[in-house]
Amino acid sequence: METVIRLSAALGIFVIMAGWERWRPKRMLQLGPRQRWPINLGLAAFNMILMGVTIGSFAYLSAVFAQTHGWGMLNLVLTPHWLAVAVTLILLDFALYAQHILMHKWPLLWRLHQVHHTDLEFDVTTAVRFHPLEIVLSMLYKVLCILLVGADPASVIFFEIVLNGAATFNHSNVDIRPALDRKLRWLIITPDMHRIHHSARRVETDSNYGFSISLWDRLCGTYTADPKEPQMTMTLGLAPYRKPEELGFLRLLRLPLKTLR
Repeated sequence: METVIRLSAALGIFVIMAGWERWRPKRMLQLGPRQRWPINLGLAAFNMILMGVTIGSFAYLSAVFAQTHGWGMLNLVLTPHWLAVAVTLILLDFALYAQHILMHKWPLLWRLHQVHHTDLEFDVTTAVRFHPLEIVLSMLYKVLCILLVGADPASVIFFEIVLNGAATFNHSNVDIRPALDRKLRWLIITPDMHRIHHSARRVETDSNYGFSISLWDRLCGTYTADPKEPQMTMTLGLAPYRKPEELGFLRLLRLPLKTLR
C-alpha cells in the first residue's frame, strides 16, 4: 500500500507538471521529447523495477523497525506527534541536501551523479534521470538517516511524496513570473532556482543543492540567485558531454565506468 500511495502521487504530479510546461514553457527546447524522454523515462522505469524487486520499501520499513524497537533520537525522547513529524521532515530534508553536496564533491560519487547532469535540456523528465546505483546508494543512506532520527513511519511516506513532488516541480520547464518566483524562493526551490544548478558553468553547478526548501542553501552559503547567462538561453548540462549521441540509455549506464573528463 505504501508503494502504491507514493507511485500514484508521483504519477499525478508528473502529469500535472508535464501539462503545465506544455501550456506555458519557460524555454524553447532544442532537443525535443522524442530525443530525450525515452532515455530519461527509460532510466526511471529501469530504476523503478530495480527498486521494486530489491529495496524499494526499505525507507518505510526502517521507520517501522525503528519505532518498534525504540531506535533513533525521536524514539528515545518523549515527543508530541506533531513535533516528531516536523523534526522528521526537516532533518531528512537537510540530510539529503548534505548528500547532494557529497555527490558533487566526492569523485567516486560524482561518477554516478554526473548522469543526472548530462541532460542537455531541463524539463520534468530530468527529475528522474539518475543512474541505478545512485538510486540504490541514496536509499541506503536514507535508511541510515531514518534509523538515526527514529523517524515516524507515516512521516516517511509523506516525506517521500514531498521529495518526489518537489523534484518534479523544480525540474520542470514552466514559466513563473519573476516577481512570484522571488517570493516563492524564500520557502521552496523553484524551477528557475534549480535550473542554475544544472548550468554548464561549474561555479553555478556547485550551488543551489536544495531539494524542497531553500533554507539550507541560504544558511550554508551555497545559494546563487541568478546565473551569469539569462535563464532563457543559459547553457545546461556538462561541458565534456555536448553530443546527444554520447548520451543514450546504455551509454549512460556505462558512464560511471569511464575516465572522468
